[in-house]
Amino acid sequence: MWNILIIDDEQPARDRLRRLVNAIPDFRVAGEAVNGTDALEKIREFSPDILLLDISMPGMDGMALARVLQEGGASPAVVFCTAYQDQALNAFEVQAVDYVVKPVRAERLEKALEKAGRYLGGDGEQEEEKHFLRSTVGGKVVLTPISRVVCLVAEDKYTTVVHENGTTVVDESLTELENCYPTYFFRVHRNALVSRKHLRGLERTTEGQTQVLLSGTERKPEVSRRNVSALRKLLSEIS
Repeated sequence: MWNILIIDDEQPARDRLRRLVNAIPDFRVAGEAVNGTDALEKIREFSPDILLLDISMPGMDGMALARVLQEGGASPAVVFCTAYQDQALNAFEVQAVDYVVKPVRAERLEKALEKAGRYLGGDGEQEEEKHFLRSTVGGKVVLTPISRVVCLVAEDKYTTVVHENGTTVVDESLTELENCYPTYFFRVHRNALVSRKHLRGLERTTEGQTQVLLSGTERKPEVSRRNVSALRKLLSEIS
């Protein structure tokens, strides 16, 4: 079952899309949003697989949202549903899966959703790729897929996200993130969580401290003494 987020500033348009989607097997509406900014919050809340995205909306429009998602890496499949026929080229430049012109017909929408389903496929990381950490870099919203996060480090009032392409900062605490993704992160220290999939080993420093080795970064978070045994066991299970 593929989850869909409908993004359109007009209620009648959202209602029509919802009715059409509900009549198509294997697809369900997970939520609705009225513009791009609202959609970013709903994406975090509902983790949709597919976006049915209008272009012309107040505030952040559909094309701007698609660019934000594209910059963030892995994202939901985007199907534009718009009254504008002249934006197709721009749509595919932001890696949209399909472009449906309003008024949306049931048969056309079904083909677009089936295409999106094929695009998403069924690889093992699909569930992880649907989850994102939201941060702001240079005034732009950046969504970092959880599957690319290597570790999380508490620093001052913020949490530094170390991912495969660099670092960002989020407002959530380590405890909040640990509770949100209990199967993905492992706490090695009171100030650090590490990605289980990026674990590579342990090493001892000349001062006698234990550090964890991670793929995707040169950082080596310190492991507290009480967590060393559990971490060794975890490493033996995944090796």
